[in-house]
Amino acid sequence: MRYLEDAAIVKTQFEDADFWLIRKGSYDMVGCPTKTYSPEHIGVKVTRTDVLVPDYLYYVFLHFYKKGCFKPLAHGSLKLQHIRVSEVKRIKFLD
Repeated sequence: MRYLEDAAIVKTQFEDADFWLIRKGSYDMVGCPTKTYSPEHIGVKVTRTDVLVPDYLYYVFLHFYKKGCFKPLAHGSLKLQHIRVSEVKRIKFLD
């Protein structure tokens, strides 16, 4: 497993996901993990439960968010930012 997409399904409009990342919003909110579904959020569903525990991955993403890891991925105008699903899929876990 090198990238997130190797161990999880990552997409929008994914009601059956384990958790979601806020995709659109203010610069400070994009990438924030949540347990509340919205079709606009990026859903993450772990498929390799032999490697990743979904609840643990949620807290990993909470750590990434609090450290500001999503801020460099934010695109858009001054008030409305967004992160891309393709960039979330390519988050590296191992080199």
